[in-house]
Amino acid sequence: MPDRRDSAGTLFRETLERSARELGVQVDRRQLDMFCTYKELLIEANRAVNLTSITEEAEVAVKHFADSLTCLLAADMRDVASLVDVGTGAGFPGLVLKIMNPGARVLLVDSVRKKVDFVREVCIVLGLSHVEAVHARAEELGRYPRYREKFALAVARGVSSLAPLAECCLPLVRLGGLFVAMKGPKVTEEMVSGARAVAALGGGELSTHQLELPFGAGTRVLVSATKQRSTPRQYPRRPGVPEKHPIGGAGATRKSPG
Repeated sequence: MPDRRDSAGTLFRETLERSARELGVQVDRRQLDMFCTYKELLIEANRAVNLTSITEEAEVAVKHFADSLTCLLAADMRDVASLVDVGTGAGFPGLVLKIMNPGARVLLVDSVRKKVDFVREVCIVLGLSHVEAVHARAEELGRYPRYREKFALAVARGVSSLAPLAECCLPLVRLGGLFVAMKGPKVTEEMVSGARAVAALGGGELSTHQLELPFGAGTRVLVSATKQRSTPRQYPRRPGVPEKHPIGGAGATRKSPG
């Protein structure tokens, strides 16, 4: 991780530019400017509200912004007209993907109100339209006709084990759409139960794409599945049940995105 002194966002910007190049993702000047403003809002808000434990400029660039860009290796954002980010936290990866695809309709979901308030503020400052930030549990939204099976892409970053995560996300994905879970290398322990859950929820076979984040920031595994059939009406179950009693039968381990 670069350690030289940051000047007016230079370290953040250069680290993110280099990280994007290493990932093979094209980020233009306008997008970089928006990311820099977003980062400043995050650091400032985090002084008053605990949004993230990652605060050093270069780490924020790699572990939040570049990590969010890895989703582009699993989903072609040019084909994504709508996406939902489940457990968005401070907006990762959902807001980053919105900046990369300004025309997409985006739903950001989090159960912590202060985080929802923050991403709403970011959208106002950056002038992002067609973004809805909702303070709710994803299990609840998956039963609302307004949201159920309406999105081309559902993404989630490290918020739960694969089976309960699929139950939160796949009911929101339209037929032919894609579910992407951003996981770590230990996801191999979740794949069998996860595959069962995805199949029960209308998804196809699981695919994985493993990569190393720039600057030795760790391993990211993108687990994805295409929605092939409508999700049965009994899913998602009420909040808390997917974690305690995953469809795949294995226990769930709660994780934090940092």
